[in-house]
Parts: sequence; C-alpha cells; structure tokens
Amino acid sequence: MRSIIISSNSSGGGKTTISVGLMRALIKMGYEVQGYKVGPDYIDPAFHQFITKKPSRNLDLFLMGQEGVLEAYSRGQGTLGVVEGVMGLYDGKGIDSKFSTAHVAKVLNLPVILVLSPKAQSATLAAELQGIINYCDEHVQKVNIKGIILNNISEGYYKLLKTIVEKATSLKVYGYIPKDETLALKSRHLGLVQATEIEDLEKKIDLCSDYIIKNVDMEDLIQDFSQEVMEVKELPQLQEKVEFQCIDSPEISLKEKNSLNSKVKTNNKKFNIENCNLRIGVAKDKAFSFYYRENLELLSEAGEIVYFSPLQDEEIPDDLDFLYIGGGYPEVFVEELSKNKTMLKSINSALKNGLPCYAECGGLMYLTEGIKTFGEEKIHDTVGLFKGYSYLTKSLQNFGYARIDVEKENPILKVGTAINCHEFHKSKVQVEEPPIYKLEKTTYDNEIKKWNCGYVKENTLGAYGHVHFFNNIDFLEQLMKKAVEYKKSKD
Repeated sequence: MRSIIISSNSSGGGKTTISVGLMRALIKMGYEVQGYKVGPDYIDPAFHQFITKKPSRNLDLFLMGQEGVLEAYSRGQGTLGVVEGVMGLYDGKGIDSKFSTAHVAKVLNLPVILVLSPKAQSATLAAELQGIINYCDEHVQKVNIKGIILNNISEGYYKLLKTIVEKATSLKVYGYIPKDETLALKSRHLGLVQATEIEDLEKKIDLCSDYIIKNVDMEDLIQDFSQEVMEVKELPQLQEKVEFQCIDSPEISLKEKNSLNSKVKTNNKKFNIENCNLRIGVAKDKAFSFYYRENLELLSEAGEIVYFSPLQDEEIPDDLDFLYIGGGYPEVFVEELSKNKTMLKSINSALKNGLPCYAECGGLMYLTEGIKTFGEEKIHDTVGLFKGYSYLTKSLQNFGYARIDVEKENPILKVGTAINCHEFHKSKVQVEEPPIYKLEKTTYDNEIKKWNCGYVKENTLGAYGHVHFFNNIDFLEQLMKKAVEYKKSKD
C-alpha cells in the first residue's frame, strides 16, 4: 500500500476536511483507500470509516510503541493510505517532536503533505515553510515534505501564494480548496461532533471531494504517495491470523449483525489468553463509540464479541464473561441513558454479581450513580455501581499522555503494573471508592504532575485513562484472566 501523511502547521489548519475530501476523491477515481489517524483520536477515525467503509487505524508511538505502530499500519487494507496527522507537524508529547506526526512519518518512512489555511500573508508564508522544512531535533531530521495544499482561500490569493512558495522553496503547491462555509464541521467540548450526528455529512464530504478533484493536481499528488513502508515479513515475529468480525456503524442493537470480516494479526508481544471462548460484551452506540480498532481485535482472540447499545437495548447480552464500556459522550445523551432503566438495572445487577468489567472515561462516568451537566442542579441517574457521581467542568482535566502505576492492592491488577494512557475529558468523578492508580505526566514547563484515579469495586475497574492494548498486553491479560476465573465459577 502506498501512503501519504496529511499534516499542518497547527490544529485547525484543515487536516480533517482535506483528509476526508481526499479519501472520497480517491475512491471516486477508483482507488481502494485506507484511513489512518496519528495520535489518540476516536472522532476523526469515525469520519474516515464513514467514507472508506472500513475501520480507520490509529498510529500512536506513545500508546502503542514503535512495533505497535508498524503492526497497526500493516493491518490496513487498500491500494492507497491517507494518514491524518495530529496538531502541528512537529508537536509531540512535550517540548520537542517526540511522538509527533513528524516522528510517525520518520518511523513509517512516509512523505508529508502540508495543509495550510493562510490569512493576510504572502512572503511570510514562504518564510514559515522554510522553517518547517528545515526544523530538526533529536527525534526527527529532514522530514520528507513533498508539498502543500492551501485551504479556505480565494483563487486569486491562491495564485499569488503558489508563485511565491514555489519560487522560495522546493515544495510543490498541488492546489487549493476555495472558501465555502458549508464545508465546516461542527465542534463540541471535546472536539468535532461525531460523524453519526451530522445529518448532511455525505453532502459536505462529496462537495469537498469535488473541490479537490477540480482544484488539486491529483495526478501529481498520487505520484508522490510512498511505496510500501516495510514488507510484513520484516516486521517483528507475529502470531497466526485469526478471523474477527467487526461492525461498520457505531449504532448497533443486539439483533443487528455485520457481514464485514477482516483477517487480523496479534501484536508481537504474545497474548496468552487467546482462544479461551469468552463471551465479551462491548457497549457501542452514539454515547459510547471510543474504541481502538486493535483493542477489539485483540479481545476477539479471547472469544466472541457481542455488541449492544446502552441507549437502545433493554438489557446487556446474555451469559457474558466480560464487559467493556469505552469512552464517548454519555453526558450528551445522558437523558436517554437515564431513561433506559432496564439497561441500568441489568448492568448494575450483573456487575454486583461479579461480572468482570473494564470502563474507560465515559464508561467510568456511566457506572457512577449519576451525571450532572452544566446549568442543571439535577443529577441524571446512571448505573450506580460506584457510589458517587460525575460532573462536567469548564476546562480539560489532566489531559494528555500519562503513565499509570498500580499502587494499591485490588482484586484485578497486580501492584506495580505500569500502563501508558491518554486522558482527554471535561469532567470529574466524586466517588467513595479509593483510587488504585498513581498517574504522572511531564508538563510543558518540564514539571512533574501527579494525580490519582482508577476505581475497583467487585470485579469492575473504571478509570479516565484511555489505554491501547498493543503496548499494554500485560494489562489486558490481567483483565482477561479475571474473565476466565469468572467463567469457570459459572461453570
């Protein structure tokens, strides 16, 4: 598969708009396209999947490790891959480019296309680009930047900038996207509104792809897609492929089935719980849709995944051995979630009877006694396993990459277990259960920030940190061992 990375000089530069428009344009031209997203993002990959009709894959060096990124990339299916970057090209975990889009570009040996939305500048744009081209530090040197696409500008302004940039730099200017307010994607407190919530999304993407086909030199751009990054045989030793059944839509009920099958491989770190015939329930709908594709693939090796909707279904699936409730927007759909009393009772009863469960971020909020939203005194009832409630805040809480160390005895995880995670939430929880995690991150001013999280009750673990299993196999195995113990106790 030949690929490129779409990056920018900052967030809000137009990466998502151009990435999804380019994917649709390439599909219109007859190519099979695979979407990827740099960093710990769930919303942009859902846009990719909406267009390509296949799961997009995250590429995150901190959460997944270098081998995990190579493995995730190798699982893509298509003739052309479009990798959407994160933030600005060189923006990483801290004050340098470590774990940035540029770092991923070097690991995968992929060329970069910059998307820029200039305003009230001319020669200064060329100066800025020269700085971007020549930037280097200990993590990246000489990123292969092929050219740029200009976004949200007039035709006259585009012609001026094209002349200036091509005269002052070695970059190609492939084309531009004209100003059009109808292309804008709505945002909410944690980023873009989800793909499933945008009624005219198909129209927006189609319009953007038409602009790209008309105003971007697609023939030249396609020629600059890379060749294969690395032959699969050169990757670290992998286990045999297994069948995995996934879902296309994040909104699914018990009666719905999916016909999309894809073969997958496990990460190079051996997963010791495969083929133990577990029945694993995964909450998946508009309220809970934040899952890494590879996490679900690894879980599928431990048994059968059964998807259900906390919004629509009356109860959780029968005879589960493990329950996984990922992140999402439970606060946005809290009234609907709260009204589904049979589902709340079903989950509460199952967890109190020992069903092992892992709940991340929004999943943690859902398992408290209630969620309080802005401007309301009322607390909307939720599952009620953890005694206490969650509430929204005006600013992000502990956001970014962090390291988890399990420091308190508990029935699920061993003390001393270390986990890489990512937090991104505008909420807090107040619960009675004492935290078992100590978290730590380095701030931009090079100070160490520490806090506590992670709550265990019965066989349930809830925490804010999002975890990718590829670089945390030991964590996953401990969760699955608890599920195996539970299954044996039922038998």
